[in-house]
Amino acid sequence: KPSENNTRRYNGEPDSTEGNDTSCVILEQKLKPDLEIERVLEQYSLRPRKEEKKKEEIYSEKKIFETIKTIEKTSSKTKELEFGGRIGTFTMIFFLPATVLYLLLMCKQDDPSLMNFPSLPPLESLWEARVFGVFLLWFFLQALFYLLPIGKVVEGLPLSNGRKLQYRINGFYAFVLTAAAIGTLLYFQFELYYLYDHLLQFAVSAAAFSLGLSIYLYIRSLKVPEEELAPGGNSGYFVYDFFTGHELNPRIGSFDLKYFCELRPGLIGWVVLNLAMLLAEMKIHNQSMPSLSMILVNIFQLLYVVDALWNEEAILTTMDITHDGFGFMLAFGDLVWVPFVYSLQALYLVGHPTAISWPVAAAITILNCIGYYIFRSANSQKNNFRRNPADPKLAYLKFIPTATGKGLLVTGWWGFVRHPNYLGDIIMALAWSLPCGFNHILPYFYVIYFICLLVHREARDEHHCKQKYGLAWERYCQRVPYRIFPYIY
Repeated sequence: KPSENNTRRYNGEPDSTEGNDTSCVILEQKLKPDLEIERVLEQYSLRPRKEEKKKEEIYSEKKIFETIKTIEKTSSKTKELEFGGRIGTFTMIFFLPATVLYLLLMCKQDDPSLMNFPSLPPLESLWEARVFGVFLLWFFLQALFYLLPIGKVVEGLPLSNGRKLQYRINGFYAFVLTAAAIGTLLYFQFELYYLYDHLLQFAVSAAAFSLGLSIYLYIRSLKVPEEELAPGGNSGYFVYDFFTGHELNPRIGSFDLKYFCELRPGLIGWVVLNLAMLLAEMKIHNQSMPSLSMILVNIFQLLYVVDALWNEEAILTTMDITHDGFGFMLAFGDLVWVPFVYSLQALYLVGHPTAISWPVAAAITILNCIGYYIFRSANSQKNNFRRNPADPKLAYLKFIPTATGKGLLVTGWWGFVRHPNYLGDIIMALAWSLPCGFNHILPYFYVIYFICLLVHREARDEHHCKQKYGLAWERYCQRVPYRIFPYIY
């Protein structure tokens, strides 16, 4: 196996591009007779010796390029298992749904202390066919919005076979249409309190749907070509591949299942659940206006969702799209974890109202604005540089060139820490929890979980970047030693 820092291997490409040495030997044997004939002819050529030497170099470069190209087409099994391997992924299939159920039950208790374990309601009360029907209606309504011929169509990053998939960017339009539909329902006196009153049933319905979707995704992945499998979900172990996702970009025609679930039903559903919690607080406590804490949580998280949908194209370069397959991990995360766990602060405030003063609200708002500014400016700086590194507006940015043709920024936000967008994300997460006060740690679960998630994701990023950029990544790490938190980590 070549060294990670072997510059002849594209300065360290991932293991999935490697093959055994026999293909290289066969290719060299095929090229050798043609090369020998050319050498014999050139002995009697009247060309200058410089031209002969130049042509010899071209043959050599062509042979190396063809060898690397052949290796890239050779698919390989996933060697390094993440998330605790087979045992870890098997445990998480049961642990994640149990965690969601536990958190929702805790928020409904009068005393949501961690040591005050909630009692499990009767199993028959956790399922209701009507609730499942409403969830299906929501899912397919968002699918209909996704299929509308509005918004631009862009190409994603090249796949292992060189093909580029097309994606329709209309998430923000889907959000506007959803807002209009919700507004119409409210106008006709539809009670969104129904979502709060049946929250557990909705969570169970979403979990059941995500499990069924994951089973379908794995079954269909068994019939797709090897080159369409995810580089991180092709281990050959059923449980691991089922959890991480076996197929990279599962599609039904032009309908991309993974891309659709990333930002549509779960993320927009998060905003709808927050609105339902706001109206539930007013109804339960007989308020004419929602509390200041509830308003802050709704506004902060609404801003985050709208920003993600407005900048939807940026998700095409994330690890979820380019590396991870679509399996239980992303299906459950997109459809269950995001809407029902990320709305935890709003749910907590319904049963545990917290009064805050205007100066405190102003300080929390400033903190959220700082986090959002770091998050958005860092992401915009990276995306603009990727689109056009020669843009005169970016002339002040310095970067380290890599053998892949990309540059690693060492100035601006990306010269401050390696993941400034993660830093902004964590600051915003803290601002979302502070309006809930300090009586219980439950509303801070999101912050704690999010820090663990981003630290783990950063470690995955570090591993993949080291494989992809090799020596250039080592130079970058020397220039930018801190990963997420400046002067700490």
